[in-house]
Amino acid sequence: MVTCNSFCKLAEVPVLFLSLTFMLSNCSSEYKKFEGNQAKQVAAIIKDNGCLMCHSTQAAAPFYASFPVVGDQVKKDMKEGTHYVDLTAMVKLLENGGKVSETDLTKVEYAVLGESMPPTKFSAVHWGSSLSSAEKKIVLDWAKATRAANYLSPAVAEQFKNEPVQPLMASIPTDSNKVKLGFKLYHDTRLSADNTVSCATCHGLNTGGVDRKQFSEGIKGQLGGVNAPTVYNAALNFVQFWDGRAADLKEQAAGPPLNPVEMGHKSFDDISAGLLSDSALKEEFEAIYPEGITQSTITDAIAEFEKTLLTPSRFDEYLRGNADALSKEEIEGYELFKENNCATCHVGMNLGGQSFEYMGVKESYFDFRGTGLTDGDNGRFSVTKDENDRHKFKTPTLRNVAVTYPYMHDGTVTSLKDAIRYMHTFQVGKGINDQDMQKLVAFLNTLTGTYQGQLLK
Repeated sequence: MVTCNSFCKLAEVPVLFLSLTFMLSNCSSEYKKFEGNQAKQVAAIIKDNGCLMCHSTQAAAPFYASFPVVGDQVKKDMKEGTHYVDLTAMVKLLENGGKVSETDLTKVEYAVLGESMPPTKFSAVHWGSSLSSAEKKIVLDWAKATRAANYLSPAVAEQFKNEPVQPLMASIPTDSNKVKLGFKLYHDTRLSADNTVSCATCHGLNTGGVDRKQFSEGIKGQLGGVNAPTVYNAALNFVQFWDGRAADLKEQAAGPPLNPVEMGHKSFDDISAGLLSDSALKEEFEAIYPEGITQSTITDAIAEFEKTLLTPSRFDEYLRGNADALSKEEIEGYELFKENNCATCHVGMNLGGQSFEYMGVKESYFDFRGTGLTDGDNGRFSVTKDENDRHKFKTPTLRNVAVTYPYMHDGTVTSLKDAIRYMHTFQVGKGINDQDMQKLVAFLNTLTGTYQGQLLK
């Protein structure tokens, strides 16, 4: 029985994902119905332990959400829960044999490993919702098997196969002739209406794949509304742009030339006409693409070149099994990176770029910034028009992060230490001391990679 006094005590301390009644006395055995099918067992464990009560935008607020004091906390916890991860799609994928995302997999895995879900006070009033040792084993075994089947780098050493981040592959298969042509087009200012801006203007290969400006400058001195993300390792992103409006590199390459602020062309017909006047380039195109110079062939060549922009680092050497590649301090920084749940969003070979994440899970980043909201702050909402996607952004890669300042989608953070501090405050909900900061900075510096044999600077 949950008494009034119990309610009052529960309301005194903010607790993530707190709810107040919903007895789950028989759910601990539900997963057994699906013995032999790990995925369906995990789906049952998530559902039967009440995870979707706070980790699904489709969940209805319980009746006690209208109670004084405690109701506000319940609503806050439900909102924060969905901002951190919405498990609705994941459960459907598990039940129907789909491929679960690398980030969702890692978030669930870390919740079990850290015994953070369900929270103690949630379990206290939702009897039976605490995961049993058998349930924990099922989830962790599933996570390991799923990572091995879908997300392992071919280069990873045996002892690091179940790490949330993975070393880069050696290369992505490409057509060398297309790469050569794509390199030329990447640096060709004729892709802009006034012949002043190329892809390399905002994504310089000698400046970390960015321009190190808060907002990039397009034709006629116009400024964009979000910080330019790095082109290095962009081939590993699950979508392109902060808001994910491009599915791949080819689609991304088609955007800036027609953006009135960036390159300003009216159509690719105009671009093609300009390039056709270059007889040598026309001949090169036709040798590779029988159809000649078109939007499709221009963007395909640029995308093919960008696939070569992989930057292996010392950290990759470490994950490949070279124990001497990192110092003791750098390894301790990596361990802190995982302990502070940074690796739940900055996952995989690209240490990010695999999901949309809400900016300000624990505290409001935009209130802190205090400059008012812009269209660039809408994030994924700009594409989906779904209110649940407002302020969600594609997680940036942390590869080469030490040389790709300024940071955040709005380019307002100029130092790596401030970026770390802000992530702890707004995403993790904790502070960081100077010693841990030094270790994390040391680790992040190991992610600076090489391009064509030269360390990025």
